[in-house]
Amino acid sequence: MIELDSSVHPELVPLSWLIGSWEGVGVVGYADTPEKQFGQRVDFIAHPDTPFLQYTAHAWLLTEDGELESTLTLETGIWQLVRPRDAGDVGPGMLVPTEEPSFTSAAAVDTLRTNDDGFEIEAEIVHPHGVMELYAGHVKGPRVDLSTDIVARTKTAKEYTASTRMYGLVGGELMWAWDMAALGHELATHSSARLKKIA
Repeated sequence: MIELDSSVHPELVPLSWLIGSWEGVGVVGYADTPEKQFGQRVDFIAHPDTPFLQYTAHAWLLTEDGELESTLTLETGIWQLVRPRDAGDVGPGMLVPTEEPSFTSAAAVDTLRTNDDGFEIEAEIVHPHGVMELYAGHVKGPRVDLSTDIVARTKTAKEYTASTRMYGLVGGELMWAWDMAALGHELATHSSARLKKIA
């Protein structure tokens, strides 16, 4: 069962099942790299009066005994519904709105619903390895599907060209899977995890 927090911004209702802190273990590997177990904490934070989720994900490699070996990555980003931006929105930069916001009610947000009863979403995720991903995707009930629209890399980053991610709520646990195309390989399984809500 999905519990909705009525205090969240109306635009976050379709994503509200993600809000909170999640922790658990998963498996990572790719192409010729052997599989290893990792631990992970994912946080989806809703700030008051903001129509987006702040996302962070910290993953650490585990030894065979389940002890912390080393940090794998620390991702950070923003997740939000796809909708037109207007004079009621902040930006670009920190420019203040010059009109009242347009999507402040459930009825207004409902106009964004897709033909299959879901919502389009976008997610920007930054990695500490010189990679930034802009995802386009879809949320329908307790499932999110994302695929990269743009991957930007610094000149020092390893070759990485595309990825897809899937998140789902199953039996009260957050399960996710990540496929990527990198290091000269086509899109293939990279990692997955099963996380329990801890806060």
